[in-house]
Amino acid sequence: MPQETAIRRPVVAGAGTMGVTLARIFAQAGYAVTLWNRRIPSLDRAQERIAGDLAVLQEKGLLDQSPAAIAQRITYTTDFAVYDSADFVVENIAEDLEIKQAFYRTICQHVSPEALLTTNTSGLRVSDIAQAVEHPERFCGMHFWNPPDLMPLVEITKGEQSGDEVAQAVHALALSLGKKPVIVQKDILGIIGNRLQYAVLREALHIMAEGAAGPEEIDAAMKYGPGFRYAVLGPLETVDLGGVDIFRAVSNYLFADLDASQRSDVLNDLADRGRLGVKSGAGFYDYADGQGEAKRRRRDELFQQLWTILIRKTTDPKTNQGGHCPCTH
Repeated sequence: MPQETAIRRPVVAGAGTMGVTLARIFAQAGYAVTLWNRRIPSLDRAQERIAGDLAVLQEKGLLDQSPAAIAQRITYTTDFAVYDSADFVVENIAEDLEIKQAFYRTICQHVSPEALLTTNTSGLRVSDIAQAVEHPERFCGMHFWNPPDLMPLVEITKGEQSGDEVAQAVHALALSLGKKPVIVQKDILGIIGNRLQYAVLREALHIMAEGAAGPEEIDAAMKYGPGFRYAVLGPLETVDLGGVDIFRAVSNYLFADLDASQRSDVLNDLADRGRLGVKSGAGFYDYADGQGEAKRRRRDELFQQLWTILIRKTTDPKTNQGGHCPCTH
């Protein structure tokens, strides 16, 4: 069962891709949750999508309760008055500082000083958003990785004024959702995950630009080498198991040869040619005749299998809290 928390009246702000899925995740974990959005049509689409996702979950035998029981825990509204009684808010609106600050200025006229406020930003500094928050000590980042029902990680980022007890409360909430949260003590761009991801991406693009290998070879090397290992061990655990002395010796000659570019001609060229990935039908690879959607489905199936192996079957009480699988695809 999910870990018990003091949160009783959560509100998910924003009915985009992230917000819709988060509302369902909260409801599956037993919370009576409200999904707020400025426009009714977005809420209507959200309700349809959640119903569809729950039907898929039921068909695959991944629910321990009826879709109707879960769906009835979700309320949909455009009324700012919902924030009057909220004790927790996770915001998922446009990734624009001014828009986010305007949102917080508005809801701070409604929420109680004790309500916990969080932002799901993946790039903006928490401390910059917090400038529009009354009592900023109760505000922090709560970054879910996309797709949030399939990715276990939640990064809880403390802003310059975020209280330790607030970060711990949000950490407990993430555990109650079956997630694997980490607390980031310093408000840094990219948090942890994106900094690591983009460091790898920069080197992958450099290898390609140098003509040392193509996309297929680079992706295969990552998936079947470091990527395979990183599903079980983090980079620092890898060093400990491999030997600090060995990694020091390699780093002494390899660090200096790694790419340090501030921009990528490879990415710029693809973007300029309109090769934007699956959404445009081509990126590093071509995705004609439904290949992009097939790749998404395959990704989600493998994520679900990984969740089952690495999350649901984890027995370490220090790392396994809840562990129910909220996968939908």
